[in-house]
Amino acid sequence: MTAQLQAQVQTKSKKTLARPGVKNIVLVEGVRTPFLLSGTTYADLMPHDLARAALQGLLHRTGLPKDAVDYIIYGTVIQEVKTSNVAREAALGAGFSDKIPAHTVTMACISSNQAMTSAVGLIAAGQCDSVVAGGVEFMSDVPIRHSRKMRKTMLSLNRAKTLGQRLSLIGSIRLAHLSPELPAVAEFSTAETMGHSADRLAAAFGVSRIEQDEFAVRSHTLAKQAQDAGLLQDVISFKVPGRDIVSKDNGIRPSSMEQMGKLKPAFVKPHGTVTAANSSFLTDGASAALIMSEEKALAMGYKPKAYLRDFVYVSQDPKDHLAKKSEATFVLERAGLTMSDIDVFEFHEAFAGQIMANMKALDSDWFGQTYLGRKSKVGAPPMEKFNLWGGSLSLGHPFGATGCRLVTTVAHRLQKEGGQYGLVAACAAGGQGHAMVIEAYPQ
Repeated sequence: MTAQLQAQVQTKSKKTLARPGVKNIVLVEGVRTPFLLSGTTYADLMPHDLARAALQGLLHRTGLPKDAVDYIIYGTVIQEVKTSNVAREAALGAGFSDKIPAHTVTMACISSNQAMTSAVGLIAAGQCDSVVAGGVEFMSDVPIRHSRKMRKTMLSLNRAKTLGQRLSLIGSIRLAHLSPELPAVAEFSTAETMGHSADRLAAAFGVSRIEQDEFAVRSHTLAKQAQDAGLLQDVISFKVPGRDIVSKDNGIRPSSMEQMGKLKPAFVKPHGTVTAANSSFLTDGASAALIMSEEKALAMGYKPKAYLRDFVYVSQDPKDHLAKKSEATFVLERAGLTMSDIDVFEFHEAFAGQIMANMKALDSDWFGQTYLGRKSKVGAPPMEKFNLWGGSLSLGHPFGATGCRLVTTVAHRLQKEGGQYGLVAACAAGGQGHAMVIEAYPQ
């Protein structure tokens, strides 16, 4: 980022965050495929099929000429080996001009956040005026590898010159070599699964099982209300080849506290508090957003939805989960705003325990002093402004695609609720996090 971009904001709350000499960058449109439980209607597709559907939905909704974009960036976490640069495959499949470069980024659950902020960087640097950023995740089919010993033997077989060498290699194969390696939703550096760390985090902040179940019920209830009221207007219909047309998320399942209470702990047994029902589920889905300089958007006749303002990335020891919600605080400081200036909050709900622990951390003087170097607490976001249309627990969480959903939802909620500032925050494996301030575009 340029020094200009890093210059501290002089504006105070409820004025615009526009700065002299700095390009305004806008979200023109954001769409996503319906987010489906893995193993359901999308089960026979490939990741680039979903990404292509999101890109085609974006083209259709904006009427964007297929050569009017300077660059395309996609985020994804578990890569399909055949389409490692899924951004390029999806762009070609969607009919974008083959002259548009495309690359793929990965940063765990904030991969599409990284795609969007990379787009912002390209526009801010004057490299591009118009970038499509998105994300895709396809958990219905993940690469399952042979064991390391088996792979080694197979590669040696490939190089073996004589029949004798081949027979000797085949003879060296043991039954144990045939057991496959599954990709793990775990941190490589700590070997800890996300669910296990969410359980530790909840315990550290004294978040009870009941609080987590209540939050999950809230998420599903609000998501169902938003879906029924037609508020999830970023969702596009998608005709799945050989299957039906899909037009809504299928993981939204409001249930009672009694039903929630029946589930056993999923990670820390027998006394853990994180269950399948208060965690986000494995999801297939893709998202896409059109990001432009304000000048370019207006010149092309678009009415932007929102300004993309300050953002930060934070990172710390993956084992220390207490520091994970610092990004929201840092980005507000950078923008010269406080929690009370924010009208719309959209935080990624990986686990109810993680959200509730973050709320308690932000509301704790000790946390503010120890981890944020403040005199007192930051203050938790008020629930009446928080994830009002559901969140990752209920809508689903395709790892690579959630960031775009958060940003587009903030833009839509600001329009609907008449607010001025929104805040997106998301944490990710590896002890990382992202937050961004979004400002409503004058209607």
